[in-house]
Amino acid sequence: MYQKFYQIMLIRILLFISATLSISALSAQMEVEWSTLMDVNFKDIYLESEDIYVYYPLFDEKHKKLDSQEIEITGYIIPLDVEANMYFLSAYPFSACFFCGNAGPESVMAVNFAGNNRRYNTDERITLKGILNLNDSDVDELIYILNQATEVPK
Repeated sequence: MYQKFYQIMLIRILLFISATLSISALSAQMEVEWSTLMDVNFKDIYLESEDIYVYYPLFDEKHKKLDSQEIEITGYIIPLDVEANMYFLSAYPFSACFFCGNAGPESVMAVNFAGNNRRYNTDERITLKGILNLNDSDVDELIYILNQATEVPK
C-alpha cells in the first residue's frame, strides 16, 4: 500500500519538475553573439527617390529565426541623443564603430528601451536584453533594432 503511494508521489514530483523546466526554457532569452549578426550579405539597391545606392541586407534562416525573439547581447553603448533617450549598441567601441571606423551596418543596432533607464556613457560595455527586430525595408533605420530593451545586471 505504501509502495503505491510513493510511486504516485514520485510520478507527481517528476511531472512537476518536468513542467517547471519546460516553462523556464520557454521564457528564457537566447544569448546572441555579434559574429552571428555580422554574418549577413548585402545587395546594392538603387533608390530612385534619393538617387543613391543603399545596402539591402539579405537575411538568411539563422537571422530570420532571431526576428521578434527575446535575445541577450553584449556590446558598446553609443549615445546619439541622451535627452531623447536614443542609443545604439555596437560590436565595437566608438572609434571603430560603423559610423567612425571600418565596421559595417551589421555591427550596430538601434536600442529602444522598455522604460526608464540610466544614462549611459560612450563605450560603456553593457549587456542588454530585448526583442530583436530585423529591418530589410526601411533605409532610414538600422538593420537591427532591439525593442523593449533592459540592461542585464552584472
